[in-house]
This record gives sequence, structure tokens and C-alpha cells, in this order.
Amino acid sequence: MKDLTKYRNIGIFAHVDAGKTTTTERILKLTGKIHKIGEVHDGAATTDFMEQEQERGITIQSAATSCTWNDHQLNIIDTPGHVDFTIEVYRSLKVLDGGIGVFCGSGGVEPQSETNWRYANDSEVARVIYVNKLDRIGADFYRVVKQVEDVLGANPLVMTLPIGIEDDFVGVVDLLTRKAWVWDDSGDPLNYEIQDVPADMADDVEIWREKLIEIAIEQDDDVMGKYLDGEEPDIETLKQCIRKGTIALDFFPTYCGSSFKNKGVQLVLNAVVDYLPDPTEVKPQPEIDLEGNETGSFAVVDPDKPLRALAFKIMDDRYGALTFIRVYSGTLGKGTTILNTFTGKTERIGRIVEMHADAREELDSAQAGDIVAVIGMKNVQTGHTLCDPNNPATLEPMVFPDPVISMAVSPKDKDGSEKLGIALGKMIREDPSFRVETDEDSGETILKGMGELHLDIKVDILKRTHGIEVAVGKPQVAYRETITKRIEDSYTHKKQSGGSGQFGKIDYAIEPGEPGSGFAFESKVTGGNVPKEFWPAIEKGFRTSTDQGVLAGFPCLDFKVTLMDGAFHAVDSSAVAFEIAARSAYRQSIPKAAPQLIEPIMKVDVFTPDDNVGDVIGDLNRRRGMIKSQEAGTSGVRIKADAPLSEMFGYIGDLRTMTSGRGQFSMEFSHYMPCPKNVAEEVIKEVAERNAKK
Repeated sequence: MKDLTKYRNIGIFAHVDAGKTTTTERILKLTGKIHKIGEVHDGAATTDFMEQEQERGITIQSAATSCTWNDHQLNIIDTPGHVDFTIEVYRSLKVLDGGIGVFCGSGGVEPQSETNWRYANDSEVARVIYVNKLDRIGADFYRVVKQVEDVLGANPLVMTLPIGIEDDFVGVVDLLTRKAWVWDDSGDPLNYEIQDVPADMADDVEIWREKLIEIAIEQDDDVMGKYLDGEEPDIETLKQCIRKGTIALDFFPTYCGSSFKNKGVQLVLNAVVDYLPDPTEVKPQPEIDLEGNETGSFAVVDPDKPLRALAFKIMDDRYGALTFIRVYSGTLGKGTTILNTFTGKTERIGRIVEMHADAREELDSAQAGDIVAVIGMKNVQTGHTLCDPNNPATLEPMVFPDPVISMAVSPKDKDGSEKLGIALGKMIREDPSFRVETDEDSGETILKGMGELHLDIKVDILKRTHGIEVAVGKPQVAYRETITKRIEDSYTHKKQSGGSGQFGKIDYAIEPGEPGSGFAFESKVTGGNVPKEFWPAIEKGFRTSTDQGVLAGFPCLDFKVTLMDGAFHAVDSSAVAFEIAARSAYRQSIPKAAPQLIEPIMKVDVFTPDDNVGDVIGDLNRRRGMIKSQEAGTSGVRIKADAPLSEMFGYIGDLRTMTSGRGQFSMEFSHYMPCPKNVAEEVIKEVAERNAKK
């Protein structure tokens, strides 16, 4: 039996370039897992093992690794920061108990940090904050702490203060012990001395320490009472209070350092052990029934309870499919049979491995609290629950966002078609935010994803990993259609062809709904003019028709159908007749309800040097962008805007040209908005031409 109190399942998440992967490397070095530190900019980081990651210097897929610190086992997941791969962060947070939020000392709270922080709040994950890169020009620890309060609405509990800043950054003061940790210039994380607090910082240290104590003791009334009577709590008592408040998400212990210069990481590791929860201290996962309603039971973290595990990631490598699993309760043994509640099928567990990036260690079993990978599972996908066949239950599944961009691909040679199908099948299993469809008319393969970079990487993986050369079409925007006017109408479906016929008459109203409301159906029929058993068929007829809009064939959103009245025939009416009536009614009435094309609007966040602000704003205005806000920072200006996706293709190239390579931006889907008339006409014309060619 393993001691679960010595377990920490944690993730490292942040904005692009805040130093997550570099921090992970330092943790692996300090815990003795690796002996030589690999640098991201050299393409040698342990957890960035994909070729595409090494070349671009970014993390694309979350990587899992395990190590030990102070007699505790840490299961760490290094997640991507780029907005196109947010899905990796979301699904990792879902199975973690705690996290380290890394912020750049000069960039501060950047857009992707906000998104990840929101996900972590939704998943109720306890976190410590680590302000990294304090050796950089423009770094300011106190400004970042203020941003965490203002932008994230979080409560940072400052635990360390920096000694020096930028080039003069040499170490940190631990406020609890009032000791200074000072590193030398050798770059070895183990070459440090614990000294007294520098004289010029003594007053600051006392002010911040008092703040820390006052916030921490709110967790315990007895300690607070003694403190008000003039008795200061000892360090052990303070740590217990901080742990309690961190797990309750009341505040977030905040540290600082420079991972690249190997300064400050030990204290973050100590904080993970001291303040982040073990698997038994987090809320147990609720179990749900087949309809998705909570049953009131929970997957309690206990090796002796029935097995409950969640598959949160599928990865394909040279040995076959790897399924990453978080075991919530029970034990998973080699050779045992488990039930997948989603498919209703059982599978036998072959090999269980503990992952260290792309290396692995064989295990005989895994128990509640473990994060492991299983090799060779056939029908398991992300979000599926694995459980004891004699005691089935389902855990809350994951919900993934819809793609906002698509592009057509076709293999350059004839042999490529079959290989393309197999490769795409593997890629869909690995990444739930990536979808593939076949255009029935043209036979083209359509890839759908979260952004240009997302699809760009997918095409690159096809080429390199699977050896398939593909021709790539122009990216397409996921337009939608809606209506703007309420209308009342009637439709009768009548067919007589010997024997029993078909009959169904419906009187209905169609009206626009709130943005984001989807499709709604209501019946106001009283008296038996349309019997109740036919209502679901009428709803189904309308609902299935929404896939095809009347303007350009895009799905139709946000409207409501109200069934007012109708008529039926005792012999000829059937569910099928009413479903056909509803489909025909949709085609008849939607064109009368002033249909309109709507387009995806992206939340755009641009960082630009001061000199280029005018150019960047002018360019965003030309792209039909609406400027929301501007914030001046030490090294430049952050501009927030809403802009249509169709105008943002190739934006990174233009931004780099305008800012001499110093500008950065990120964007994520926000909402749908009506297209201007000229844009809508252009899109409808393009679609018509494409269909004519087919």
C-alpha cells in the first residue's frame, strides 16, 4: 500500500513563453530525475520531445513525468501555453489535484494565463503562483502580484521577496523563516547559501511577513485569537493555516525566481509538498448516470473501493496507443478486466507504465491517486470512464469546444488516401479538439481545429510522423446562419399512394432566440389536434434540418420553434409523416424569416512596443476589429480587441513586420456576430461557385 499523503498530482501551466518547460526541467534536475538540463531554445527540453516542439520552442502536447522531492512523489504534467492547444491544459487540470501557475516577471498576467486560470477555477484546482524570469529587463515582482489581484481577481499570498532585480537578481527572501537564499553565478541550482536578510530589505520583509500572517491565521479562529492577544504563531502552525487556505482556494502562495538562472525553484518545490493537496484532500469526483445526472455517489480516493478511473489523454507512439489514466478509486492491475462505461465493452489491461516524458517504467499495478499510462487499449477515448465490471459507474465526462477554422487537404499521390485515413484516425483519438469530416459532394477531407497554428501543426505531423505529403486548401471560416424576424406559418404533408397514406399538418411560429441559445422547441397545442406522441417527431424534423441553412448551407443557430396547432388523420398520420412535415416546414419558412449569415468573432490580445501602437490599432481597424482596451506596461502596450476570424488569417506575419518581430498576439473564440452585407454576399457567392464546380 502506498501512502497517499505523500502524493502530489500537479500541472504546470502559463502563457506562452512564461517558462513552464524550463521550470519543469529545473524540477527534474533538482529531484535527480535528469542529470543534464536541456534548454527549450536548444530544442533539448525533456518534456518537449516532438520534433515540432523542438523546432518552434513551444509545448504542443502535455507531457507527464514523475519524480520525488522530500520523500514525496510528484506526478507532473507540463502543459502547452499557446491558445490553440488550450484543450491540453483543460483536460490536464481535470485530473490534477494542484497546479503551479507560472507568470513572466516582465510580461505579467498575459491573456492565456487568464484562460488557464479560469479553467483551473472551474476545476477547483489549488495552486501556487511562481513569478519567473525576474532576471529579465522590465521584470517587476510587485507589479505582477498586483496584476494577479486586479486581472485574475485572485488573492496572492506573498511567500518570498526578490533580492535585486533584472541583472542584479541573486536570490529570494523566505518570509516565513526570515532567511535569504542567495545563489552564486555558477548556474548550478545547488550552489546557494542561506543567509540573513539584507539590511536594506529588513523593513519590507517585516511588512510583507505581517501581511502573510494576518491572511493565513484567518483559517483558524484559535490561532487568530492568540495572535490578537499578542502571541505570534510558530512556523509549523502558520504552514498548517496556509495549507488549509490554499486547498480551500482562499489564497495562492506566491513565489519568485528565475528558472533559467536556476534561482528560486527549490522553494516552489517545498511549497508543492507543504501546501498543495494530496489525492485524499480534494473533493471526490461525482458519479453520474447514463443521462448525465449526478447519482449522489462519489469516487472516493481509496485503493479498497471499486475501480473508478478516467482516460484523459491518448498518445500514439512506436509501441502503439498509450492511454493516460487517472485512477480515482480502487486498484488497476496487470491482466485485470475493466469495463468502459461509454462503449459498454470490457477490455483487458496489458502493460501499465509510469511515464517520464517519452521514456517509461513498467508497473504491475496502479492504485487510487496514481496517474499512469496503459499500452494497447483498443476502444478507449479521451473522457471515457474505466471501472470495475461488477460495480459499474460513470465519472463526469469532459466537454470540448467546437472548432472555429477548417481547411481542405488531399494526398498528393494515390497511395496516400488509405494512409491518410489511418493517420487522421490516430490524430483524432489523441486530440479531441481536432475534427475531420469528408465533404460528401467533393470527396475532400476537411480538417477542423482551434486556430491556424493548430492545423499547421497537424499538417506537419501528417508529413513527418506519418510520411504523407498533402496538398492544403485555403483555411475556411466556420460561418453560421440565424434568423432575424418572427413568422407564423403552416405546412401540410399529404401523400396518398394506395393502401395507407401519410398525413401531418402543423401550424407553428419561428422566432429568433438569444445569441448562444441554440435551437429550442415548444408545443402549445391543446386539445388533441396533434397528439402528444408526435411532438418529438416534429422537434426531431426541425432539429435535424438545422444542419443545413438556406443561405449558404451553414448550420442555422439560435431560433425557437413553437408548435401552435395542426391536424392529424386517425389512419394516415404517423411519426414519420410529422417529421417530414417539420423538415419541409423548415425549408418553407426559414427563407421568410429574414435569414442572416453570422461569423465567429475572436477575442484578440496583442502586445506591441510603444512605437508601433498606432500602426497596430490602424491595422486592427482595417480588419474590422473593435478595440476594447489598451494597457501600458513597462515594455510595451497590450491592446484587447474583438475581430472577425475571417480577417485574422496570416495576422502573425503582418504583426511581426509592423513591430520588427517584437509583437505578440493570441486569440480565442468569443461569440458569433452578424456579417456585414458585403461580406455575407461574398461568402454566399463563394459557396455557390464551389458547389457549382462540384
